[in-house]
Formats: sequence, structure tokens, C-alpha cells
Amino acid sequence: MKKRILGSVVVVLSLGGILFGATKDVSAHGYVREPISRGYQGALDARTNWTAAFQKYGAVINEPQSLEALKGFPAAGPADGRIASANGALGFQLDQQTSTLWTKQDINTGPNNFTWHFTANHSTAKYHYYMTKNGWDQNKPLARQDLELLSEIDGGGQSSANISATHTVNIPEDRMGYHVILAIWDIGDTANAFYNVIDANIKNNGAIPVVPNKPTNVRAVNTTKNSISLSWDAQATVEKYNVYRDGQLIATTSSNNYQDDKLTANTKYKYEIEAVSFSGISSEKSDALYVTTLADNEVEVPTTPGNLHSMGETDDSISLMWNPSSHSAGIKTYEIYRDGQLVGETTKTTYLDSGLNPGTQYTYTIRAVSNDSIRSEASNRLVISTKTNEITPPGEYRQFELGSLTNPVLYTKDEIIFHNGKLYTTLVTHFNYGDPSWAPDSAITLFRVK
Repeated sequence: MKKRILGSVVVVLSLGGILFGATKDVSAHGYVREPISRGYQGALDARTNWTAAFQKYGAVINEPQSLEALKGFPAAGPADGRIASANGALGFQLDQQTSTLWTKQDINTGPNNFTWHFTANHSTAKYHYYMTKNGWDQNKPLARQDLELLSEIDGGGQSSANISATHTVNIPEDRMGYHVILAIWDIGDTANAFYNVIDANIKNNGAIPVVPNKPTNVRAVNTTKNSISLSWDAQATVEKYNVYRDGQLIATTSSNNYQDDKLTANTKYKYEIEAVSFSGISSEKSDALYVTTLADNEVEVPTTPGNLHSMGETDDSISLMWNPSSHSAGIKTYEIYRDGQLVGETTKTTYLDSGLNPGTQYTYTIRAVSNDSIRSEASNRLVISTKTNEITPPGEYRQFELGSLTNPVLYTKDEIIFHNGKLYTTLVTHFNYGDPSWAPDSAITLFRVK
């Protein structure tokens, strides 16, 4: 992919009294913020000593969000020895590997949260996490033979427009000391993925393994002629759930819901759920739930759209997103209701409601309509407000503005800039050629909150 955004950015630096102009096409997508990834650590180090950081990490200090290469790992993707740099997306400095070269992040064994920070909007195919095996050579660049899969998370086509995503990943109890964790974000709407490595110092958390509780409140939330949608109460200490139909394991899921498809009409099925802890211990199976699919002559209602939420608000718009519905005849459209009134329709699971009033509260619900014109139940109610009109910058500080290819805007080091209600200090003298991802609240290597 290597998507380029509106031209170039020129960063002006003064090194030893000599003026350098570094021109670089800008890519902006995402990086692992917590625990701090190798590339993001370089961006942080650059805040105190740009020259030393650039010599050690390379150009990634200005673009930690741009470690991008073909997806398909481990069958495809970066070559062995080029994994940390995403095949040299910004140079090969990140592929250097010794036991002492990189700053290490303290991590305990057991469940740990990994947070991606996004700087551009893409649909997500999946996330997957790998870790070096015991006995890996700490003084050779990473290769596939050094890594094993820890976790794979289905992205479900979800958008990255909500700025961040956090996943709980289990670090095996047999890992101690220095290890490297590889986090990969596979994009759903391109052929590429983003590759981030985290240098970790693993400590044993000393926790005694606990058997998870038996799943409770297992229920069918929707039934059609050929599908049954299940849900149950979630447990915070559980990594995944096993789903059994008629005594046979049919699926494993990290969420507390599951849709069983390709069933037979007017047939009774038995379901049981089993919880599995991060240390691999399974719970007792839930109480059995018996559900019968609809008969051929029964009216089938589409499954209810779920998880209606906002992907962002402005002073005159609200961006909506929800989980898809299903129906044996297929879904024709989704109806968007604002304050009880139908305001739009879409075949997608996203909708931008615009032309709204600033600082005003609205209530939304969504209904699915099948191809045979049957409406679903209303989704969850979302109550949300538009933003107020933009705040006037205080004092003499100027407002941030985008430039263009023909009329770039210059920002000078140590200049104070006002943007979205906050003051920022410019860290590096540079031009903006119209790239919104280099705004003060997105470009951490160019601006710092004052």
C-alpha cells in the first residue's frame, strides 16, 4: 500500500551549525503505544536528543506510525532479519539486535494490555501477537523461527477511526528476562499490515492459577431458521470461551457472544459454554441451554444491530457505527433513527449524521431491514452530543491551520499553537502541506501539549 498523504513535509534541523532539509513523503497509520514499542521509544527519545535518536533509530522517530509492509505473516510479510523494520519501511536501523541495545519495558507474565494508537482510518482484518521463544538468540536480527503465536484477534472489519484499540494478551509463565513481542495490525481494505516490536523485560507475577467460574446467564438473543445467536455474562479474568453444540466443541471466541450459522430449520440444539483462563485452565461447563430454530413457515426477524456507538463528533455531525445484523434472506438496509424519527438509510454499518446543531444532545437507534422487508428490533440507544463551536484562541497565540501543496504553512520550533481547545509547543521547525495527520493532537514528534 504505502499510502502517501498530500505531498511532502519538510523538517528543518540545525546540527552542529549546519542547516539540513530532510524531505519525506508522509504515511500515517498506527503504532503500539503501550507497552512502548521500539519505534515509538525512538520518537520519545527524540524529544530530549533528536540527533542521538535519529542515529540509533532512524527516520521512525518522526513516523512511528509508518512501519508498514505486506500482510500475511508468517507465510508472507517482512523477510527474516527485516521484521522489526517492516522490510525497511523507514530504513533498517530497527533490525539491529543485541541483548543491550534497546530500551526494555517491564512486563509481568500473565494477562497484559497492548494498546494501538491510530493516526488514520482503516478497516481491520485482524491483530496478531507473537513472542520470542525461550533460548532465542538475542544478538541476531529477528527471524520467524524465533517467534511463536500468542494471540490472534478478529478485527471484524472495524474502523480504526476511534483513535485506539486495546487487547489483553497472555504472556506465558515460562518466559523470563529479555524477550521481543511482535504486534501486527492487518488492514482489511489494503494488502498491507503494520509491524511493531516491543522490547520486554519479563517478570513473573507470582500469581497462583485460579479456575474460572462457570459461565452464567447463557441465553439465545436471536433465533432464525438457520442461525442461533448466543450471549452470556463476561468474566474479566477469562481469555476465551469454548462453545459446545450437542456436546461437540464448535468454536472458541474471545468475546461473550457467538452466532451459530448453517443450522437446520425447526431443529432443537443443546449449547454449553466453557471459560478458559489466561493460564489455560478451563472452567466447568455452563448449564445447558436448549434452543429450537424457527420453522420454515415462521416469520424470521433480522438479528438486532448491536454495539451502536460513536466514532467521533464535530460541532455539526456525529459518526455512527454498529455491528452487522443477519437474516436468512440477507440484509437489505439499515434505518437510522434520531430522536425517534427516521433520518437515513445505508447498506453499510456506518453512518455520518450531519447538519446538526452545536452542543446539542441526540438519541440514536438502528433497525435492520431484511431483503424480504422484515424489520429488526431497535438497537441499543445511543445518547450523545455534538461539540460546541470551536474555542477562540487565548491571547496572541495563532490557530493551527493546514497548508497546501502550493501554499504550505510554516511552524517554527518553540512556537505556541492553539488547536481544538489546547495550546501546543512546536518541537521541530517544519512545513505543513495539507496533511491533517500532522496536526498538533496527532503528530507527537512535531508538537507537545503545553
